[in-house]
Amino acid sequence: MKITTQTYLTGEQKEIALKIWNTEYPVRLQMAALADFEEFLATLLEPKYYFLLDNENTAGWAATFTAGPVRSFFIMLHGAYHGKGYGTILLNELKKEGPQLFAWAIDHNNDVKPDGRPYPSPINFYLKNGFTVNNDLRLEDEVLSAVNILWQAK
Repeated sequence: MKITTQTYLTGEQKEIALKIWNTEYPVRLQMAALADFEEFLATLLEPKYYFLLDNENTAGWAATFTAGPVRSFFIMLHGAYHGKGYGTILLNELKKEGPQLFAWAIDHNNDVKPDGRPYPSPINFYLKNGFTVNNDLRLEDEVLSAVNILWQAK
C-alpha cells in the first residue's frame, strides 16, 4: 500500500473518487454527475487529497480542508478494503496534519447504500482510532444526520 498526497485532483482521480463516493456513501449523499462533485470540491478551502493505492488500484481516498478555525476531513474506502486496517492507515496519515481533526459522522444505521445494503455507522471505527464524539454538536438537515467527531493530538 502506498499513500500519495496532493492539493489538486486530476480528471481521472475525480472520476475514481466520485465512483467510490457514490458506491460507499448513503444514497442521500450521492452526486449525480461529475460536475456536482467538482462543484462540491470547489467549496473546500485549502484542500489536501490523499489516495491509498494498492498497486495501481485506488483502495480509498480522503481529503482535509479548512473549516473555520479547524482542519476538517472526510475519508472513504472501496468496500473490498473495509475491515482490514486500511482505513486506519489512511486516517493516521491525515493525523500527521495535527493538532486536531474535525468531521461529521453518521451515528445511526438508518441510511442505505445505492446497492440497497445498510450504511453502517463509522462511529466505532473513529472511537477505535482515538476520536471523541460530541453528541451536543449535531448536523441535521434534509441530506445528513450526523454527530461531530474530533481527534486531538496528545
